[in-house]
Amino acid sequence: MSTHDERPLNNRVHHVRAGELDGYAAISGGTVGSRNLWMGMVENPPLSATDNHHHGESEAGIYVVSGHPVFVYHDGTQEVRIAAGPGDFFLVPPNVPHREENPDPNEPAVVVIARTTQEPIKVSLPELYQLKETETK
Repeated sequence: MSTHDERPLNNRVHHVRAGELDGYAAISGGTVGSRNLWMGMVENPPLSATDNHHHGESEAGIYVVSGHPVFVYHDGTQEVRIAAGPGDFFLVPPNVPHREENPDPNEPAVVVIARTTQEPIKVSLPELYQLKETETK
């Protein structure tokens, strides 16, 4: 490790205990010195929805821990809604606008998110639509 690199040593396994997250982040450049991966946990309260957004050039992998979230995106023709439950996985490709909803009136939806960037990228959008190639550059 050079004297200019303030990240933790990357020749060992890092353990982030339950309850030690930095906000939503468990694994990031800031928490453990990750260079290419971000992981965190998000809890969406009952009857909530995120704004429409995408994660730039980052891929996002999502694992549903508990609850029954709904993932919404536009396929270029129509809005698509995918209901999920505990144990389900999703891949959100780079630059795909989407939102997460929790329609349950009582139970929060808890998901673990992994992204292929060191830090979380979230670009909010005014509406849900399919990005054109020129919009992603």
